[in-house]
Amino acid sequence: MPIARLLTGLDDNRGSTLSKSWPHVKGDPLTETTASGSWSSSNFSEETEPSGPERPKPLVIGIIGGTGAGKTTIARAIIAEMPAGSVAMIPHDAYYKNLSEQSYEDRCKVNFDHPDSLDNDLLVAHLDMLIQGESIERPVYDFATHLRADYTVHVTSTPVLVVEGILLFSDARLRERFDIKLFVDTPSDIRVLRRIRRDMEQRGRTFQDIRKQYYETVRPMHEAFVEPGRQMADLIIPEGGNHQIAIDLISARMKQELMNRGWR
Repeated sequence: MPIARLLTGLDDNRGSTLSKSWPHVKGDPLTETTASGSWSSSNFSEETEPSGPERPKPLVIGIIGGTGAGKTTIARAIIAEMPAGSVAMIPHDAYYKNLSEQSYEDRCKVNFDHPDSLDNDLLVAHLDMLIQGESIERPVYDFATHLRADYTVHVTSTPVLVVEGILLFSDARLRERFDIKLFVDTPSDIRVLRRIRRDMEQRGRTFQDIRKQYYETVRPMHEAFVEPGRQMADLIIPEGGNHQIAIDLISARMKQELMNRGWR
């Protein structure tokens, strides 16, 4: 697929995939130019950021993919390509419903891979606030206890809002708020190995618990709610987030869109 078309018409290439045959490029990304007309750290700062009624609408990006696909890797890579302070990242899994009224044993039985386990009403409200230039207090979720923490994270509105999560595209309200929708495509064997390592190292779970959850909820919910998101995506990123060309193309498109919206 021609590079120019990907840069100028993501919406015209719904579900298109970056070719794996393209060479892996290292070094200066395509978007590091500071020529006239580019959007870079040389012409963005909090002091010059527009405010009030003249403030342009932020660019909202949604990133999905199966468990362990590399969504956070892609999100962080995008942030690294943009000027400091110009991007806010919002993880969907911070918005799991607070189940404090249930016992720990009952909370462990909840299907956390189903869209109903997430407080999308709150996420939609928070996105609307950020889009309008307001700040939010993002919840923090404890995956070991399946409860929300008693503190929040303050998030200010920025020119770019990156939202990443497994089930984002299952809610039409969220899809409507994403200007660019990305699907990170990674082989299932790689994804499950990443999930096992993450859950054991970061969430204090046993291998037996992880295996049981994978077969009972993770795998069937992926087929029912995650995989359909492939058809809703504007761009499919292969190789689990380690695709520099994809990052270069996306960041270049983002900077052009920001210029078009009036961000300077």
